[in-house]
Parts: sequence; C-alpha cells; structure tokens
Amino acid sequence: MQEINNHVHSTFSFSPYAPADIPARAKEAGLGTVGIMDHDSVSGCAEFLDAAKKVGIAATAGCEVRVNMDGTLVEGRKTNNPDEPNISYIAFHGIPRTQFRAVEEFLKPVHDARIARDRKEVGLLNAKLAQLGAPQLDFEKDVVAISEAARGGSITERHILYALSLKLIAAYGKGQKLIDFVEQQMKIPMPGKLKEVLLDLDNPHYAYDLLGVFKAALVPDFFILSGKDECINVRDAVKFANDIGAIPAYAYLGDVGESPTGDKKAEKFEDDYLDELVPELKAIGFKAITYMPPRNTREQLARLRKLCQANDLMEISGVDINSSRQSFNCPILLEPEFRHLADAAYALIAHEKLAAEVQNLGIFHPKNPKKFQTLEERIAFYSNIGKRIDHTQPEKAVDLI
Repeated sequence: MQEINNHVHSTFSFSPYAPADIPARAKEAGLGTVGIMDHDSVSGCAEFLDAAKKVGIAATAGCEVRVNMDGTLVEGRKTNNPDEPNISYIAFHGIPRTQFRAVEEFLKPVHDARIARDRKEVGLLNAKLAQLGAPQLDFEKDVVAISEAARGGSITERHILYALSLKLIAAYGKGQKLIDFVEQQMKIPMPGKLKEVLLDLDNPHYAYDLLGVFKAALVPDFFILSGKDECINVRDAVKFANDIGAIPAYAYLGDVGESPTGDKKAEKFEDDYLDELVPELKAIGFKAITYMPPRNTREQLARLRKLCQANDLMEISGVDINSSRQSFNCPILLEPEFRHLADAAYALIAHEKLAAEVQNLGIFHPKNPKKFQTLEERIAFYSNIGKRIDHTQPEKAVDLI
C-alpha cells in the first residue's frame, strides 16, 4: 500500500491512457493508490473514478492549472515553469466528486483561451514547416482530432508535436527515410540513441519518441506566451479550490544541477528563494505542496519537508505520467524516509470521499470536527480511514467516521 502515484495524465490532457484505463494499469503495477491529474480539465474524472470502483483501487481526482503570480512576493520571478516567468503550475488535489461541474464551469474560459492560443501556435508552426519543406498541420483534422477537446479536454504543445509526428510517419514511413528527412530536410539533429529506437520498426512508442525529437527543436519557434485569460491570478484560483473543498497545492520543481533522473538539463527554479516562497504560499491560502521525489535530491526534499512542517502544509507526491514509455511505479516511495507520502495519499483520498458526502468533513474545512488537531494528527486520522475504505464502494467512507 506504500507505492502511490497521484499525478497520472489521461487523454483529456496528453497521454496514451484513457481515464478508464488508468486504474487497471495502476493496479497491475502494484500501486496502492492512483490519481488522475489533467491540464485545465476534470472532464475525465468521473470516468476514471467509476473505473477505479470496478477494479477496487484507491483513487483520487484532481487537475493542474497555471496561474499568474501578480501581487505576490514572487511576482515576475521564474518559479516552477521553464517557459514562462511569473506563471506557476498548481494542482487542485482531492476534488470532491460533487464539485466536478463547478470546476468545469470555472475552467471553461481557461479552456477556450488555451485552445485559441493553440490554434495560433499551429499557424506559426506551419510557417516554419513550410520553410523546411515539411507537411503542414490542419488544426481541426490533425490536432483537435487526436484530443478530447470536444468533451472538455485540453490541447497542449505535446498534442501539436504528436500530430506532426503522426503526419511525418504517414508521409515517410518509419525508419531511415524518416530519419533522413528530419535530419537533412528539417535540419534537426538526432542523437544516436534516438536513431536506434526510430530504426526499430516494431517500436511501440515510435510516435512518442519522435515527439521527443521535436520538443526541444521546434517549440521555441511556435510557442506563444499565455495570457491572463488563460492563467488567472493565483489568489483567485486558490480561493476557488478552497471554496469547493479541494486542496490547492503548489507544485515544487526545484533547481536541477546534475539531474537525479538523468533527463533534465541544468536549470534554476525556486531554490534560491524557497524560504521566502513557502510562507508566501501559506499566506495566499495554499494547503499543500506537491512534488516528485525521483526528480530531486535528498537534500532538496529534506529542506522542503522542513519548510512544509514549519508552515503546516500537507505534502503530496505524484510522478507526472504522460508517455507510454513511463512506468506507473515509483520505487523511491518504498524507502522509509518517504513513508509519510503514502500516508498523505490515503488521507487525501479519505478527504475527497468524505467531503463529497458531508462537506465539513473535508480535511481543511473550517468546521471540520478535527480542526483543533495538528495537521500531522489529522493526516494520521484520515490516512487510517483511507486505508480501511472499501474502494469498490468509496461513497460509504462516511460510515467509518
């Protein structure tokens, strides 16, 4: 029950996994809990939770949004977003099922603004592709068609590059001819290891691997900065999450020196001013910090944990899954120093199920009967309930109070 993951993307953002597929794959991987986390969308959450009930796995629903940091102590700084200063990624964790409609209405303007920007980005990319003599994309037929936008899903830059990958595979086939076109015609160098996997005609991840080639090479040519209609103010987003009984969480990224996972370039994020940032998050109204243990060093995580404890912020773990090459497993969570993250995951799930039945049973609700306990005591109480829930009937969690 200790290996958990609360951050798996579905086809409603970018992923090879439909919401209904995720619980079964998580159970096959041996996870105790699994969470759906899509960009700017909760439209796949009900399908995901229904599937989780069928396979009997503990499940939690959330979404990921980007916010502007205007009016905060970190206004204008680069936080956890590699592409846009002053824009931060945050998560709404543990959204009670009764609140999905409210979240959809809240995100509708964000969804519309994002798709309008996506359309413009495809126009810029097509201009670049025309210069390179490469096939161009039709936004509706090539990009929207491979997304769940019609059902409330988001479209990301990954969708655009995946559509391009499929277009080139259709035009040139898999193998050497495609590699030659990318390197010689498009002038995009390809590392030896990538060439190997793209020469393998039976590679089941082929289009995802080709997307990886284009991500660093092409995104700077078509990326458009997000506007404030797409990235609302952090205070408004956090207030909304608190009002509906979700748990707003800042997504800690942390500086990358020598990447522990070996797949990130050296880059600085929040660590230089983390002592200033975390109290500010608390003041804004955040209830948690979410992070990915495999991405950071032990020193970074120990520092972050101390700051969370000092500011009464819940710690939530989830490893971003959006590719068929990624494993659902996160073995680092089996180590004793990370046991508290499994307890937090079960507390998160108990919070979500209880708040859907009785609103003031949400772990941070101002009228919660346990509000006089310390956060550590409340997490222990809720975690115990989360581990005892019959996850084929999660709506009966309230009977365990």
